[in-house]
Amino acid sequence: MKRCCGVRGGPSEESLARAFLAHASREAAGELRRLSDAELLDLFEELWELPAADLSLQVELPKLLSPELNRLCDAVADDDPDPELLDAAVVAIDTPSERARLARAVIAQAQAQAIDARLADAALIDLGSDSRQLLRAGLLEAVAVRVGAARTPAGILLPA
Repeated sequence: MKRCCGVRGGPSEESLARAFLAHASREAAGELRRLSDAELLDLFEELWELPAADLSLQVELPKLLSPELNRLCDAVADDDPDPELLDAAVVAIDTPSERARLARAVIAQAQAQAIDARLADAALIDLGSDSRQLLRAGLLEAVAVRVGAARTPAGILLPA
């Protein structure tokens, strides 16, 4: 990438992330093309449990929480998560870079045989689409761990 007058040329990080996600989700769709609609539905429902398998599959929370994320933390700590609040909070963390990071984590976990390959393919399709199911699940799990409402995948309960 040529640098002239401090300007960086070439594709942006966002466009590279989008290209990676498109490629990974196309490959995953090819792997799952022979499954029935019911089997696909079951796989996509299992995405809710995926972030509990490894910390890398949880959304990375920003150091400075938005008001929505703060309210979500309070709601999860009170065992009263609001789906609308979760939807509002996920918008703040839904970036191509975070989706690509999660996709790489999914691929690594599948290659290590820590998660089922078909479930990994469903996750890649979800991340490469407009869906926010895995992002919601990853955010909810990350917040639950942060506020001490859930244990880490290693079984550690963080103090609230």
